[in-house]
Amino acid sequence: MTAVLSRPVLSATVPGRHPLLPVVGGGEHVPLLPAGSAPYADLDVAASAPALAAVAEAVTAALPGYASVHRGAGWRSQRTTAAYEAARDTVAAFVGARDGDVAVFTRNTTDALALLAGCVPAGERVVVLDCEHHADLLPWQRRGPVTVLPTEATVAATLRALGAELVRSRPALVAVTGASNVTGEALPLDEVVLLAHAAGARVVVDGAQLVPHRAFSLAASGADWVAFSGHKLYAPFGSGALVGRRDWLDEGPAYLPGGGAVTEVSVAETRWAAAPHRHEGGTPNVLGAVALAAACEALAALPDGALEAHERALRARLVEGLSALPGVRLLRIWADSAGPTGVVSFTVDGADPGHLAAVLSAEHGIGVRDGRFCAHPLLARLGVPGGAVRASVGVATTLADVDRLVAGVAAYLREGPRVAYEVVAGRWQPAADPRPGAAASARAAGCGPAGR
Repeated sequence: MTAVLSRPVLSATVPGRHPLLPVVGGGEHVPLLPAGSAPYADLDVAASAPALAAVAEAVTAALPGYASVHRGAGWRSQRTTAAYEAARDTVAAFVGARDGDVAVFTRNTTDALALLAGCVPAGERVVVLDCEHHADLLPWQRRGPVTVLPTEATVAATLRALGAELVRSRPALVAVTGASNVTGEALPLDEVVLLAHAAGARVVVDGAQLVPHRAFSLAASGADWVAFSGHKLYAPFGSGALVGRRDWLDEGPAYLPGGGAVTEVSVAETRWAAAPHRHEGGTPNVLGAVALAAACEALAALPDGALEAHERALRARLVEGLSALPGVRLLRIWADSAGPTGVVSFTVDGADPGHLAAVLSAEHGIGVRDGRFCAHPLLARLGVPGGAVRASVGVATTLADVDRLVAGVAAYLREGPRVAYEVVAGRWQPAADPRPGAAASARAAGCGPAGR
């Protein structure tokens, strides 16, 4: 199957009508059941976004000169080192890093938050809400001490509870999502930062679902760190970043001990390098860093407000369409939240989320996510411990994609599935699926629930 690039046609009058940026694989047709084909509607961007065309081009351009970094005298090594460090500067600038901040390349957001967890001074408390993704919950639970604060019904009540907890326990760090991977909602970050700093605590933002979809600045927000993933930022080449204050990262134990993380080694002792190299032992993911920087550059080059307007239009159309369907419930964390990103999770009365997702895929060519989205405590709090369906948008999503999803759910409610389905290794699949590659897909379904 040949991947093609979708070409952007920017519209100043109708946000969401056309893709904002070209992506690899845009316009791909997929086979449908019981027959036919359709353009693939990717509404699973929150899990992993497609590669931007600019990202693929940057990686292709970097490959001929690829070599080791930091420790080679050859021309290719010097050029690759320069590209790697330039990528670091680009990524830091994209999230508004301050003078003195440091950018550490990681594998993804999970990796970045685990790295920071190892650098929090021993014995210091961390406060986190129970609505967080597991990546921003499990590292703090494992290291302890941690306070997992129950999420209240409103933003105002949650902020009051957070303020009271900060005064009571005087933690060193508050870990907070920049945008929920389930609903797109978030607490107002400026207020969280003010509360935390007033109590002497620092703030790390899980930016996995924020940074690809909204302008974010460490300097403007006052947050101390932000963690994010390349694969959600249209750079699926295995790189992410932790960007922010240097002091804990300079003093904490090396996250990945090895070559490049040290300045001197003897049998008796080791002298560790300062951050970022302290935490980037071994040969780094140079091409992943190049890809991440290219994605940052492409998004930063969009006209001011274009990305937010595009995604707001898509979300509004999606919410309006789904809300009009009988038996559909849209999930919300807070009744008074404002400005969510383009992530909408929902349930359908009497429908298994996995079954609905399988039907949307096989019969309509629509990719969505189903399950508990690595946010089990939040799904339980929202009253859907068995999971939901999630639709999420990005730069290549269009209003037509959203309309197809709404029409697909309406057809499911009206007619039910058109072919038979069965559960294979815990996942719904079309029974006796004749499409090429379907058997391999069914076998892979046993790999377990996916991430964000």
